[in-house]
Amino acid sequence: MRSRSSRWRAALAVICLAALTCGAQEPQRAAAPATGAFTREEINTAIQELKKDPNLARERTIRTLKWAVKKPAAQRGDVSWLKWIKEVLAWLAEMFAWLSETGRFLFWGVLAVLAGLLLVYLWRMVRSWSTPRISGRSTAPSFVRDLDIRPESLPPEIGAAARQLWDEGEHRPALALLYRGLLSRLVHVHQVPIKDSSTEGDCLSLANSHLKDEERKVYVASLVRLWQRAVYGGESVPTESVHALCAGFASALDQPEAGAAASGGAAPAGANA
Repeated sequence: MRSRSSRWRAALAVICLAALTCGAQEPQRAAAPATGAFTREEINTAIQELKKDPNLARERTIRTLKWAVKKPAAQRGDVSWLKWIKEVLAWLAEMFAWLSETGRFLFWGVLAVLAGLLLVYLWRMVRSWSTPRISGRSTAPSFVRDLDIRPESLPPEIGAAARQLWDEGEHRPALALLYRGLLSRLVHVHQVPIKDSSTEGDCLSLANSHLKDEERKVYVASLVRLWQRAVYGGESVPTESVHALCAGFASALDQPEAGAAASGGAAPAGANA
């Protein structure tokens, strides 16, 4: 501040001295030439030079450092959230625009798929109608609960073979042969609709509903119950009962009933006459 005031004082002194010198010699300009005095132009030039000095100016520009103020975290989060919303909206707008452009192709594509499914369904229906139905004899099961009931797997005379096994002490195989023979004759001779999963109770119920001869029904029930007592109940079966079943097997089961014979039923190959 002290240097600045001294400069102002020096400048004012120069200006005043120049003014006095110019005023004192102004009347003598016409008579004699200037002898080293300052002219008006020189004074103005000196004033302009003084004005250019930054230390003598009325206004000064001062640069200072200032701490940068950061935005609060919440405000930054709001801005990022709004930016994410804008991106989602822009994506949705692009998707709807794409759908509007490709909607026609999608419609025809879906229509073509539905037409193809309809054609496949109609083809399967026509195929099922044109396929001949398989008769009951060809759909007869070969096994009933792991028991082989095919006629070719059984001996020609089931009763005699079962009695021989029983007399030789093979009680379980003898009873199994009688029960297998019963199921085979019911399915292949008497056309009883026994399935591969039918139980003893199911076979007995089907035989009672399809057979007409009462003696045949009684024989079937006796053999089934004896099989259940021996296999599931673990009871000892009298030999007389087994012999009676073996002796009556052929007459009870080998030949079809009168109505079944008239309708085309026949005894399997190897059955007793």
